[in-house]
Amino acid sequence: MNDISTALNPKNIQLLEDFEKFILGDDYPCLMAKTAVLSQQFDFHVYEKMASITTTQDILNGLDRYLEKVNSEENKFYSFIATFPNLTFENESMFEKVFWQQLQLLHNLDKVAWDKTVSNNPADANFSFSIRGQAFYLIGMHPKSSRIARQAPCPAIIFNLHSQFEQLRSMGAYQKIRTKIRKRDIQLQGSINPMLENFGIASEVKQYSGKATDKTWKCPFHTNIAQKNKR
Repeated sequence: MNDISTALNPKNIQLLEDFEKFILGDDYPCLMAKTAVLSQQFDFHVYEKMASITTTQDILNGLDRYLEKVNSEENKFYSFIATFPNLTFENESMFEKVFWQQLQLLHNLDKVAWDKTVSNNPADANFSFSIRGQAFYLIGMHPKSSRIARQAPCPAIIFNLHSQFEQLRSMGAYQKIRTKIRKRDIQLQGSINPMLENFGIASEVKQYSGKATDKTWKCPFHTNIAQKNKR
């Protein structure tokens, strides 16, 4: 059973239903997200603020439960959804700023060494964000996103274990699914997200917030020296 922090709260239950409706819409491009919602393979959490110490610790506690669950099962296709319904952002730049502040706090409070299967350098093509010693692919979503597929009902961060995608590769299904998703994204918006690159070709950090960047953009996240020394 998935961990849903909406117990006895009508507003949160409505938010969950709105998210499910958004993902299950006919035009929504990500087939993996659709599968996760249809099979209820996700944890759904509601938080008051982004980039606060209290919220960050709550997210880490939730991720601990999430990881304990997915690591004890063979099925790794399970997402962690953190939502922030009380927040509004006027534009993508504002969301991007707070998004990276939240990731920096998660890293600062996480005492576990970086996942050794990926780089801890945001400029490295092999970079992935690591929490609790495991690599994640992150997706920022909010109503003001320029990408229709990321215009969620409220600001949110989706956490997906990188091992999910590696499992798809080992099954020989990753490229086929990726092609279908990109084709559906073109049908929805007329183009694929210009920030998308195949993993290993360019750093995935430009994909996280959803905001388009140019060559002058520098990732605001930095790995702590203590964490680097653990690698």
